[in-house]
Amino acid sequence: MKFKNIKYTFLSLCAVAALVSCDNDDDNMPIVMTPTCNDGIMNGDETGVDCGGTCTPCEDAMQPTMPDFTGTYAQVDFMGRPGINTVLSADGDIKNSHNMSIPSEMQATFQAAFEARLEAYHDVYATILGADPAAVNFEPNILGDILNGPTDDGYTNNPVTATVLTTVLSNDVLEVAPNLPTTYFNGGSGAPNYDGAVGLTGRTPQDDVIDVSLILLFGGGDGARFSGQDTDNDGMADLPRLTSDGVGLTATVGTTFPYLGSPE
Repeated sequence: MKFKNIKYTFLSLCAVAALVSCDNDDDNMPIVMTPTCNDGIMNGDETGVDCGGTCTPCEDAMQPTMPDFTGTYAQVDFMGRPGINTVLSADGDIKNSHNMSIPSEMQATFQAAFEARLEAYHDVYATILGADPAAVNFEPNILGDILNGPTDDGYTNNPVTATVLTTVLSNDVLEVAPNLPTTYFNGGSGAPNYDGAVGLTGRTPQDDVIDVSLILLFGGGDGARFSGQDTDNDGMADLPRLTSDGVGLTATVGTTFPYLGSPE
């Protein structure tokens, strides 16, 4: 009889202990948080995040907002045609100024300086080659009809002068022609008439815009005026190679966005 009483007493104590344990460690009970003015959420009588109501007025509080676009901003880079500004700007100040210009103002501001720079390059090359700088000037290039409009005999009587070219290139924007094939330049049938040539109508991922730009600046009427030619057949280049940067397409180009694959 005493043994039974002891057993029931022990079981009763275990039950009480279990109830006390559940009461002290009940993870299912809701936790009620008292709103504060620094909990990072809008609660209580706040009218904003941690402000308003009994907290600091919202107009005086530092709180997360959308990005602040007030103030004065400056365009720091402009690259409708990569490399043009780099090649034709005489110094860093002109380059920076061009990068921060409004496109509609670029031609009036930079065309003359770009043309002078282009001619200066040819003078330098003439000196290196031991020629008279006055005899080595920009040679009208392969854009021909594309910039000046078609004529009966194409390129021959319709040259793109240094003035015409730098007028176009000083406006550093990428043109788009919705009714023509998209390309930075396609020479069509080639010299001398370039039948079917298309240029500056947009840009595809495959276009080597640096090489095309160099060809337009230094390649002359056949696109290869300064291409590292060996003029005396001694196995050594006698003319500088100015029509290519020597870098080809190094990425896989796909047909769906984002078009370019991983670098190779």
